[in-house]
Amino acid sequence: LKAIDKPREELSEYAPKMLTMTINPDKIRDVIGKGGCVIQKIQADTNTKIDIEEDGRLFIATYSNEGGKQAMATIKAIVEDPEVGALYKGTVTGIIKIGAFVEFAPGKEGMVHISELENRRVEKVEDVCNVGDQIIVKIIKIDQQGKIGLSRKEALADIEAKKKEKEAAQQ
Repeated sequence: LKAIDKPREELSEYAPKMLTMTINPDKIRDVIGKGGCVIQKIQADTNTKIDIEEDGRLFIATYSNEGGKQAMATIKAIVEDPEVGALYKGTVTGIIKIGAFVEFAPGKEGMVHISELENRRVEKVEDVCNVGDQIIVKIIKIDQQGKIGLSRKEALADIEAKKKEKEAAQQ
């Protein structure tokens, strides 16, 4: 045959890919950030090129499926309002005696109280995490002032429960 009889299941890993998504036009400024710092960081971290139209359409050009998906996930985290029960992977930005501050999306930060770090008693926050560490957190509360309470303990318990469900379903 001079040509293949059906299209390939997946594109070559070397082929450029274009992903699209639509966001609320009011959230464009959050994605771009002050002086373009947020969008530039996303592009640098994921090795993508992102174009935003005024109507909220986003175009993500990438050579890597993984990079494109990571860029989309980061943008979704920025534009979606945090909700109680959601799991995020965040970066520890600060530590105080009673807990750790975690940025779970660009510009969105909450605090993990020392009692919510582990299933056991924790003497010092530094015993569990340090500034710059990546940790999984779950939003457990949002008060009237918009302060976000996070829990690493509940996030780990949720992940463990999902693993057990998956194993039970496979049997």
